[in-house]
Amino acid sequence: MAGLVLKLHPKERVLINGAVIENGDRRSKLSIVTPNANILRLRDAIHPEDAKTPVKRVCYIAQLVLSGDVENDTARTQLLRGIEQLNQVLLDTECQAALSLANDAVLSENYYAALKNLRKLLPREQKLLATGAH
Repeated sequence: MAGLVLKLHPKERVLINGAVIENGDRRSKLSIVTPNANILRLRDAIHPEDAKTPVKRVCYIAQLVLSGDVENDTARTQLLRGIEQLNQVLLDTECQAALSLANDAVLSENYYAALKNLRKLLPREQKLLATGAH
């Protein structure tokens, strides 16, 4: 994860390698230079009770790796399976590109990048579920 830059809002919290870090009263930037650091913005975190849709469930698995709550090997298998399942239903070019990037990120054990790309699918999923509900 060398070269990752986090831009934090005042009082924003981020989880880095299991430690919760809270920003001060001003905006700030953190440069993460340690490769393979596990990072999760807490504002982006999905609560377990909210992981009820296919995309949210896959995002939640990636999040568990970043929070240190599940082993990489266990999550890797689940993530790759979940991405493959999403790949079969989210057929538009934008979703396919995000899924491909997420898959590549999981294969290289860059779970932050995997989560970032999976989160791109949330608006599309929400729109599909809203359309299907009518």
